[in-house]
Amino acid sequence: MFAVLKTGGKQYKVQSGDTLRVEKLAADAGEKIQFNDVLMLGGDAPVVGAPFVAGAAVQAEVIDQIKGEKVINFVRRRRKHSSKRTKGHRQKLTLVRITDILASGADASGVKAATGTGAVSATPVAAAEPAAKAPKAKAAPKKAAGADDLSTISGIGPVIVKKLHAEGVTTFAQIAAWTDADVEAIEAKLSFKGRVGREDWIAQAKELIKG
Repeated sequence: MFAVLKTGGKQYKVQSGDTLRVEKLAADAGEKIQFNDVLMLGGDAPVVGAPFVAGAAVQAEVIDQIKGEKVINFVRRRRKHSSKRTKGHRQKLTLVRITDILASGADASGVKAATGTGAVSATPVAAAEPAAKAPKAKAAPKKAAGADDLSTISGIGPVIVKKLHAEGVTTFAQIAAWTDADVEAIEAKLSFKGRVGREDWIAQAKELIKG
């Protein structure tokens, strides 16, 4: 009987007694592990998974943690100021011996599942990110007792209302009574740049007083 298992993004055809080098697993030498991602079981009655065979597993004993052959990477760039670089790499591997192939009952075997750098396991559920706090709406300026809603006048928003309140202007009547000198003074102080006359606040205030 043989099995085709998947680990470390690779597939291996194995049978009992085979020695196998796989991508590094989180296990110590002498420890027994179990590969649960079995793609196929071969024998008198072959079984093909979709993608994995339910209940099937391949058990193995860890022989040692080893490194693969050294791979040399040499890069040379042909330019006016040429450069070259040499890098070496040895892949970390785990040497295992296949001990048993289970056609069923993998969940009840009690053997530690193969996990680690090279193991393919169930995708962990990502921790839910805290929901981004919605920006707090700016509080509308508090209306003083007896004050009018100056934002009713076209061209006066919450920021301007705050500025006017700071100057003691809180009613339509005050704006309606402004003289040219008053307008010039308030525009210079609050940097309105001709807005009072351009948007005709005085006329709007008079209309609002009439109701």
